[in-house]
Amino acid sequence: MILLWAMPPGLLVGWLIGGRLRNIESRPLRKGYLVALGLGLQLLIFPVGRMGPVVTWGTEALHFVSYGLLAMFLWTNRKHWPFLVMAVGLLANLIVIAANGGMMPAAPEALAGAGAHRAAEVLLEEGQVGNVVRMDEGTRLNFLGDWLFLPEGVPLATAFSLGDIIIGLGLFLFIPYAMRGVRS
Repeated sequence: MILLWAMPPGLLVGWLIGGRLRNIESRPLRKGYLVALGLGLQLLIFPVGRMGPVVTWGTEALHFVSYGLLAMFLWTNRKHWPFLVMAVGLLANLIVIAANGGMMPAAPEALAGAGAHRAAEVLLEEGQVGNVVRMDEGTRLNFLGDWLFLPEGVPLATAFSLGDIIIGLGLFLFIPYAMRGVRS
């Protein structure tokens, strides 16, 4: 969801610097289906709103597969420098996920603060929900986990990590970069 927060300011900056939406065509992206597959997998294993995850088995493996698909997309499109920024955020998330056995540590307070009360309750009771594990002294690299959040009531409120912020920053930078198009 944090990616959706990066788009409007990116579009605004793009227009302010004289960019045009149609110029994005001059920066074609290759293998965009990898993003759709990667984010689709994450939606299947992540608790959304009041619902639990759709897929509850093989969560750790599917989490790694989703990040692998996203990494392949970024690698394929590495000629666009903002994607290198996104890759740093993806790597930060992948490091904390790998350090915690395929699960992203999340603070139940952050989930509750973002309005995901059911996910926060399950996380407190069971220690895990979907691809998220409860952040405590037993989890590793908690500072890279989901401890930040947009408060409930804000559109698209969510809990997120520092890696998510860096990925969002890369998307924010890519939009004006692409809107400028090729100049001769």
